[in-house]
Amino acid sequence: MSYALLDAARVSKAAKTSLDVLKAANETSEAHQRKTIMVERIAALAQAASESPKNDGVTLTSEEFWLISLNW
Repeated sequence: MSYALLDAARVSKAAKTSLDVLKAANETSEAHQRKTIMVERIAALAQAASESPKNDGVTLTSEEFWLISLNW
């Protein structure tokens, strides 16, 4: 599995956009719910990292990045 250190503020913004898209979809499948939960987690972690004093960034797996990359 590959990892990348990314700018936390940009990840937070992209995750929030992805959440808006996911919540707007008329989908109720378990897979959709899992995606939504995962993106909510990414958004929360990225927001916290962007507000930290050091703001070193946030590390995502390739799968996590893929989930939000369409709205990057």
